[in-house]
Amino acid sequence: MPAAVGKHTDEVTEAMFHNHHHRHDHSGRKHIFGTVKVGERGQIVIPKEAREIFDIKPGDTLMVLGDEGRGLAVVKADKFRRIAEEMLRMFEVEPEEPPEE
Repeated sequence: MPAAVGKHTDEVTEAMFHNHHHRHDHSGRKHIFGTVKVGERGQIVIPKEAREIFDIKPGDTLMVLGDEGRGLAVVKADKFRRIAEEMLRMFEVEPEEPPEE
């Protein structure tokens, strides 16, 4: 890769990931918080802005979900639990009998 192209790519990458305050969508719902490094024990630090927006506090339990084609997602376990409970409620409703022919 020519040095000029590599330099430009590095500048774009730097702008996208390290100047993340400018990478929010206009609805305020999608964010790029930057990059993190995985430590020797597999740990990462969730960026402060992400912790603030998603109300992640020390001691909170997070669930790590994965899709081999799309990557990882981290969600607060209590939020995921509420979604699972809503899904389970569908079993509380008696199924409708099929119409007789």
